[in-house]
Amino acid sequence: MKIAECQCLLTATLSLARIPAPQDTPLNKIAASVLEMARAYESDGALFSETGDYVNALACYFYGFGWLHLGLSSGLLSGTGAAVCPFAGPAELLPERYRAQLQEKSVRYARLLDMARSSVECAPDPATRSHDFALRVLCIAEIYSRYGGQLLRSGVYEEALSCFSYGHGWLDAGVSAGLFRIISGRDIFCV
Repeated sequence: MKIAECQCLLTATLSLARIPAPQDTPLNKIAASVLEMARAYESDGALFSETGDYVNALACYFYGFGWLHLGLSSGLLSGTGAAVCPFAGPAELLPERYRAQLQEKSVRYARLLDMARSSVECAPDPATRSHDFALRVLCIAEIYSRYGGQLLRSGVYEEALSCFSYGHGWLDAGVSAGLFRIISGRDIFCV
C-alpha cells in the first residue's frame, strides 16, 4: 500500500470511529485518550508526508493504526474500521535516498518493540476478561515483532518498520487503557 493510501485509509477510518461509553465515565475518558492518540499519529504522519519525510510518515500511520485497532477491538471505540487492514498488499518501496534512514529506523524500532514487550506485565486479575484481552494484545505485539524481524533480516525495511510500529501502537494503547503495568522503560510509552 502506498503511504498516501495508508494516510487516506487511516483518516477515513478515524472519521468513522465513535466512543460508545456514556459521557463522563471512566471508559469514555479512556476511549477518548485512545482516539486522540490515533488522531495525533495520523496528524503527525501528515506533517511528515508534507515535508517529504516518508519514513517517519510511514511509522506514524502504522502506529496510529495500532492505537485505533486496539480501541476498536476492545470495544472502547465503535465504527467500521476493525476490518480495515493497512497491511493489504505490499508496502510502497521508498526511493534509494531513504534506504539508510529506513534501515536505521527499522532496526531501532525492532529493539524498541522488544523492549516495550519486556517492560510490561498484565495488570488485570487473571480470572478476568480484561486479562484475556491483555494477553491477546501481547500476542499481537509478539506476532508483529517476529514478522517484522523476518522482514528486517530479508531487507524489506518498509514492511518491517510498518510491523514494528503497528505492534508497538497496540502495546502502547494497551498501557494507556490500563491493560498493562509498566515494570521498566516507562519513557517508551505514552503515559
